Amino acid sequence: MKAADVSMKAGWRISFFVIVGILAYLSFWNYKNRVYDWDMPGYIGCMYTLKFPDQPDKVHKLTYSEIKKKAPAYEYKDITGTLKTPDPARQAFAFNTKAFKEQLPYFKIKAGYNLAVLVLYQLGFSSPDAVTFLSIFSYFISGMLIFFILKFIFPENYLLAGFLTVGIILLPPMTYMSRVSTPDLFVLQFLLVFMAGFLKKWNRWIMFSILFAITFTRPDYLPLTLSYLLLTGMYGYFKEKKWDLNLVIQGMILLALYFIIIKASGYPGWKHLFYDSFIYRRPLISGLPPDFTFQDYLHIIYTKIIYFKRVTLISLGLTGLIFYYSKDRWIRAFSIIVLVNIYIKFLIFPHSSGLRFFFGYIILLLFIFLSVLSTKYNGFRLRKIA
Repeated sequence: MKAADVSMKAGWRISFFVIVGILAYLSFWNYKNRVYDWDMPGYIGCMYTLKFPDQPDKVHKLTYSEIKKKAPAYEYKDITGTLKTPDPARQAFAFNTKAFKEQLPYFKIKAGYNLAVLVLYQLGFSSPDAVTFLSIFSYFISGMLIFFILKFIFPENYLLAGFLTVGIILLPPMTYMSRVSTPDLFVLQFLLVFMAGFLKKWNRWIMFSILFAITFTRPDYLPLTLSYLLLTGMYGYFKEKKWDLNLVIQGMILLALYFIIIKASGYPGWKHLFYDSFIYRRPLISGLPPDFTFQDYLHIIYTKIIYFKRVTLISLGLTGLIFYYSKDRWIRAFSIIVLVNIYIKFLIFPHSSGLRFFFGYIILLLFIFLSVLSTKYNGFRLRKIA
């Protein structure tokens, strides 16, 4: 074995242990600075509902009593809406079983995430810790996946891969998601595995299993998973002049999964979610219909898109760079699919101030860009080409 090869392997080995050490430290720091936010009762309530499906009062009591044991006083008051500026909706959820039960379908829809919380609970974690540690574990695993993807993109530059890994895991959305109750970081793991499969050209059924996991974890990623299958089918058709029936079957399975989750969770529908998120948070969903006009919707979109500049600049910038550095039609088409899905998600849930809601899509674009950049510049090798 050449001395250069031995040196490269040693460099990767050292980089690996350095990244593990940094991730372990950051995971511990994120845990020590964890936040008990007002989404936590929803996910804990879903977990307890899986265990006690016919006991809503018990679910409600356990949810808030267990959080109270763990959360700082200020954060518990924020969760229950009892700060100096009271929040009537949060108070209703905390002190009214019916109001709390009616909110749970908004959280139940993240089926894969809720099952993961249940698994950690069954392993012995308290219910708040099950939610918290799921974010911490997801952060660590995502960091390792980022490192391995960058190792594939830059196989002969462990320094660049290491520095980029550290840079990404230190991004505010990453550290924030690891400290709060959210499925966003949990689903990021599957998006990263999907990215690895995309770059390595894995078998279509393996890719489908990843798409299935993404949809099962967060059904609102259905437009992305279906559009990827559609793009794959169209690309194959133009090359071979025939449609792949397997892709049609896969699309039908994802659609069936989506509607099964919607039905099983009792999800009230997009109109209810939009109304409660951007117009008025109803203490009782059954108490007031979610009435708003198309003009109301457009007004909200207009006011939110003004603050969507950061996501727009990053996503359009990365897509433009991908087109500049790559002439590959497949790569270009896929980057457009990801970009379009960012705006689909915005139109469905225009939370313009939360970069974390779009972080998974941006990470996909980032890795596509780094991949085409590596291809163009021969992987930014550390050693000279013989």
